[in-house]
Amino acid sequence: MKRLAWASLVLLAVVSGCSRPAETSKSAAPAAPAAPAVERAGPVRWNAAMSAFELNGKPVKALKLWTFDGSTEGFTPVGSKVSPAPGSGLSVLIADPTLRSPKGLNVPGGQYSLVLVRLTRTQAGGPWDGALYYSTAAHGETINFFGKPRSGADPKVGETTTLVYDMSKQAAGGADWTQSVIDQLRLDLEDRPGGGFLIRQVAIAEDPEAAAGPPAAAAAAAPAPPPEAASKSPKPKS
Repeated sequence: MKRLAWASLVLLAVVSGCSRPAETSKSAAPAAPAAPAVERAGPVRWNAAMSAFELNGKPVKALKLWTFDGSTEGFTPVGSKVSPAPGSGLSVLIADPTLRSPKGLNVPGGQYSLVLVRLTRTQAGGPWDGALYYSTAAHGETINFFGKPRSGADPKVGETTTLVYDMSKQAAGGADWTQSVIDQLRLDLEDRPGGGFLIRQVAIAEDPEAAAGPPAAAAAAAPAPPPEAASKSPKPKS
């Protein structure tokens, strides 16, 4: 009888052990969620639902819009590595700052004075530049004609920002943009090799606020904001 009772106890222990849930291995613990993307607040935002930019809540009419969905869309580097990013966007690993748009844009600068570049810095690099050069039938790329972003410059690693170039108030060249037909853009993001960026969208667009026209008194009283500071003046060489 004692032997039978003992056997029953052993059987009960075995069954209990089999029904116990297995312990979770420490190595199988779920990975921590990735940090959310950070986007810098500014006057321009990308409306993903509309696939369009907005300026201070107003829709922006773009004559040219590049979104780089599986293609470089004709943008070419000089030495840098440029390729379509998974999903969408243009991955840029900088060896030379020069990144050019396709030629033959045929953009009337007087009507389309905004250039918008939404990008994310993916790795640290050299000093920030951010100069936007352009060519027309009258001149090529030169330090006499370029713009600097009025907002959105020099993002940190992991930060998304929209560079806003108001070419009606360009850094050098006076009113040349607004009096010209633009043939090609050139964007210099940094002065030295090493940096990495994901360019999400680029647009040449109409300024909805300029098109609406501010009140005359306010327009006369409001001074033009200075461009964001750059590390040094850019010098096109290629």
